[in-house]
Amino acid sequence: MIVLASQSASRRAMLTAAGVAFTACPADLDERALEAGLAGAALPDVALALAGAKALAVSRTRPEALVLGSDSLVAVDGRRFDKPASRAEAAQHLRFFSGRDMHLHSAAVLARDGAAVWRHAAMATLRVIAMSDRFIEDYLDAEWPAIAGCAGAFRIEARGVQLFAAIAGDHFTVLGMPLLPVLGALRDLGELPR
Repeated sequence: MIVLASQSASRRAMLTAAGVAFTACPADLDERALEAGLAGAALPDVALALAGAKALAVSRTRPEALVLGSDSLVAVDGRRFDKPASRAEAAQHLRFFSGRDMHLHSAAVLARDGAAVWRHAAMATLRVIAMSDRFIEDYLDAEWPAIAGCAGAFRIEARGVQLFAAIAGDHFTVLGMPLLPVLGALRDLGELPR
């Protein structure tokens, strides 16, 4: 059984659907402070650093376990967007995304005994439709506050799919974790049967 260092409902659902036995133990760390120390780093590197910090934080308290940390970042036109802090901020983000390409970076790190033993980053590109203010308000009426904890202000598995005209990349990466490589690593490490 692995330990998932996350509170993400999407990541829990992915592991459950894939038949991976796990317990959830969210990492207690200040992500914004970690990001401040990574200023200027490439987004895949930031996502890997955050995923690794989560895995290592939990691994230090559960050294016997294999711990999975994961993180996702969103960038549009070179600008990084965090989870919206309010409905008004979510609306601002969506107006900025309208008609543009969104780059979603997801990373996963496995740690054991306080050390990373595997890491992987992936990216998906999502073409955002042109959205009217009415569309955005209707969308937020339906999805807020459920999307408050979502980078990009969407859940692809819910009404958020309506925000996009096309997606290039792995479905699981869009959900928030590069699941197929994670499953391969779990097999390689003997946590899943071959």
